[in-house]
Amino acid sequence: CEDGEKLSLMEANDNHEEEHTVGEFIEFCVNGRNDKSGEWTSKGVGKYLEGGKEAGGQLVDQRFCPRIVEGELRYNCVGDALVGIIHKKPKEGGISAVGGTGSIYTYYGPDEAKFKNLTDGFLSKDLPLVMPALGLPDEPIPLWWTTDFILSSPEGTPAEEEKWIVGEFNCSCVGISRCLAAYCKDDTPNACYDDITAEDKAEADKYGKIMGEKALAI
Repeated sequence: CEDGEKLSLMEANDNHEEEHTVGEFIEFCVNGRNDKSGEWTSKGVGKYLEGGKEAGGQLVDQRFCPRIVEGELRYNCVGDALVGIIHKKPKEGGISAVGGTGSIYTYYGPDEAKFKNLTDGFLSKDLPLVMPALGLPDEPIPLWWTTDFILSSPEGTPAEEEKWIVGEFNCSCVGISRCLAAYCKDDTPNACYDDITAEDKAEADKYGKIMGEKALAI
């Protein structure tokens, strides 16, 4: 790419779009906001490589899967146990299903038949390889963590042949989606625990009990 070529960018935390040249984008990523990087409406400040690897500076070069507009599957796990699946569909026109962006969440149990091929492959084949692949073969799997899957196969691919790509592992700031009704944001500043339905409270309580059992077994 040449520095003057235009990039169409979408912010993952709120799905807003803006255009920048390749040169502006690189300058923003390396040095942040300045005359050379242009004007940004992003909440981010750039300078993603600041401090080097030791300080957590990094950029992730990740394949874009166009079918993200159909949603992603979040597998909620407690240790090696799958406790629930969430289909997270972005708001129309967006690519991010982050909470608070108008995305639609549909909840499924861990044994949902329509995702059987993905679930069986993940739990029996892939899961034992995750910690060794991260250079942590002797560490236990996190107590509460998630894996987000994005469908990468062309439309029309038979279910048994579908290929799913992991877009993210998360074990550092995992929320309990069943408790989203208690999430305070601009349009729900007074949200509280009592706003969660009895059904969702029961599910969240079940997760907590499983976490306790898994923790005692470590």
